[in-house]
Amino acid sequence: MTSIPDSRPLTVAASHGVHDHQFDDSAQQQEAATLGMWLFLATEVLFFGGLFTGYTVYRSAYPNAFGEASRHLDLVLGTVNTGVLLLSSFSMAMAVQSAQLGKRWRLLGFLTSTAVLGAVFLAIKFTEYVHKFHEHLVPGSQFVFSGPESQHAQLFFSFYFAMTGLHALHMIIGIVMLAVLMVLTLANTFGPEYHTPIETIGLYWHFVDVIWVFLFPLLYLVSR
Repeated sequence: MTSIPDSRPLTVAASHGVHDHQFDDSAQQQEAATLGMWLFLATEVLFFGGLFTGYTVYRSAYPNAFGEASRHLDLVLGTVNTGVLLLSSFSMAMAVQSAQLGKRWRLLGFLTSTAVLGAVFLAIKFTEYVHKFHEHLVPGSQFVFSGPESQHAQLFFSFYFAMTGLHALHMIIGIVMLAVLMVLTLANTFGPEYHTPIETIGLYWHFVDVIWVFLFPLLYLVSR
């Protein structure tokens, strides 16, 4: 009787083996890769932390201007994007579980779902950017904001585009890495004995999602 392909454990590609030659075993390789990703994420926390600190300082200095400028952001689109990213974190977690269990096609499906949700997030964010461009709320010579707080409102939007733009860049990088993982999954690279790249990229993806969880209230809910 033939078995269902998805029910069979994945085998590790011969070119990879269970672990690379510089490691004693697969557990050591996984620990090294995970530690490396955590160290990388720590540097990213410091990078984003500088922007968060600068935003907080100016938000305290000009609360009225930042509050008024925040009300020009689309709360509905921001909320939808938050839900999209939370859902993508779930699908990424399921992808990791699928790799651990050796479910090849489930893994491919969840990786694809995560990438698609990331693309939806970027599409919504691009739509917001287009709206701000047409409303002349992009910092620069064409910036238009009625009222006495125009200069400080422009400062808010400078932080808005810098922080969300940097976050979007991280999303794009994450989607590219997911695409690579999908190709490797089709090549039958991952299985219960070797799924370290899935877990490390999963950590990166969750980090990017967490950054947005902080950005959303800081930018969209300042004075709501």
